[in-house]
Amino acid sequence: MTQANVLAQLGAQSGPTFRNRIINGAMVISQRGTSSVTTAINGGNTYVSCDRWAYQASQASKFSIQQNAGSITPPVGFTNYLGITSLSAYTVTSGDYFNIIQCIEGYNVADLAYGTASAKTITLSFWIYSSLTGSFGGALSNNSANRSYPFLYTVSSANTWTQVSITIPGDTTGTWLTNNGNGMYVFFGLGMGSGASGTAGSWQAGNYQSATGAVSVVGTNGATWYLTGVQLEVGSSATGFEYVNYQTSLANCQRYCWVVSGDTTPTSFHGSSRAGVSKYISLALPVAMRATPSFSTTGSVRVLLYTGAYNDSSTGSMTVGGVSPTPYINNSIAILFYSGSMTTVGDTANSVYGFFVNGGLLTVSAEL
Repeated sequence: MTQANVLAQLGAQSGPTFRNRIINGAMVISQRGTSSVTTAINGGNTYVSCDRWAYQASQASKFSIQQNAGSITPPVGFTNYLGITSLSAYTVTSGDYFNIIQCIEGYNVADLAYGTASAKTITLSFWIYSSLTGSFGGALSNNSANRSYPFLYTVSSANTWTQVSITIPGDTTGTWLTNNGNGMYVFFGLGMGSGASGTAGSWQAGNYQSATGAVSVVGTNGATWYLTGVQLEVGSSATGFEYVNYQTSLANCQRYCWVVSGDTTPTSFHGSSRAGVSKYISLALPVAMRATPSFSTTGSVRVLLYTGAYNDSSTGSMTVGGVSPTPYINNSIAILFYSGSMTTVGDTANSVYGFFVNGGLLTVSAEL
């Protein structure tokens, strides 16, 4: 079937909202940046590119990840994709794992009734483009990592967008979270050792992130693997990709991560001082976050003292010291900054401060 014919059947359609349990499946939102990032050993989920899409890697520097990595044309109806490029010809060992993952919040899959006799059949569909051909692997699993459904999908033509659809029966066994924790993992394998690979096509007890016999992307130097149009929905067949407007997609992503950037124009917030040392800066969150967030800064993120005008009171970037109150009130939080380098005259208790992101980034994260 040609791409045009597939799109005629699986194009944008009207219907119930929130059919797609994947957030940012079209890879439009990339708050952390669009530059290529080389993977490091992480031991967990690391978010560096398209929002809500993390990677896991047991070895460093085996692949890079980037939004729109290869500057190729996405499939019709899409403008962005997540791109993976292998950086070596690495032979995976039994304990190795390399994958792309989305963690779906339990509230967003609670109606699937997994772990009960009423568990619903679901269908995972997506567009894939790779310089390699053959059978590639992935898996679904629960938060306890003791229930997994490995799957295989085929790429027959290299460097061609291929639409894939996989129907998965509901799992009537195991424990599946239905709160703000991780309700379901969706894995796409890039190279998986035997210890993390299972037989494709059935629910199994174990922590499997791909299927036995799957192609290893990291096994070929320079190999590419691109992904977009990911949809997970109730039912035994794929329907048209559920497009949402940009602001809705951004807000969905900001429940898990909010990046404040001041690369071109400084972004400022207001606060005050306690005892002339600890600085409280208040931020209003754009949406209610999944959980109490953590904070990190890169580049020029500074505290400025107000004495009739804002004066630069620091010699470098500030360090986030804590959060108060915890969690947050009326969708507002206060960030406590500690500064030992405040030198401007007038730095006393009850001084008024501005918090400026100027050339740097403030990342507020409640990722799964």
